[in-house]
Amino acid sequence: MLKRIRRQIAIFFAVIGPGFITAMVDNDAGGIFTYSQAGAKYGYLALWTLAPIALLLVITQEMNARMGAVTGKGLSDLIREEFGLRVTFLVMTLLVLTNFTNVMANFAGVAGSLELFSVPRWVSVPIAAALVWVLVVKGTYHSVEKIFLGPASFTSRT
Repeated sequence: MLKRIRRQIAIFFAVIGPGFITAMVDNDAGGIFTYSQAGAKYGYLALWTLAPIALLLVITQEMNARMGAVTGKGLSDLIREEFGLRVTFLVMTLLVLTNFTNVMANFAGVAGSLELFSVPRWVSVPIAAALVWVLVVKGTYHSVEKIFLGPASFTSRT
């Protein structure tokens, strides 16, 4: 009985794994740092925005997944085909800048959270950067997935 339940849970997490990772994409150090500051300042005032934001995220994710599945192309290819090279360059430049500021916010969150434990920024940020670098350079998608999804991802793939 216990083995069957464990198998069903493992199958459940294997199916929702990529979607789970996508859904949790903003629950990083920078996001949690921002959420805690906004919560401390505004309390529950902006909680109502959770429902429309979640709906828009689901619609956007589903629309992009369908476009990719139907066309076999990525978002930048589709933007280039529809709007031209200049608009694609502008959008991709903005994407790089947005990702860069997101990375900075993540390291600020790591630094801020570890300062609660009296770990100075000049120690915590380089260590976090080194750990991320090792994951990116040495890890594969499946090994990183195992780290973030935990025991549910250790089941054999069919």
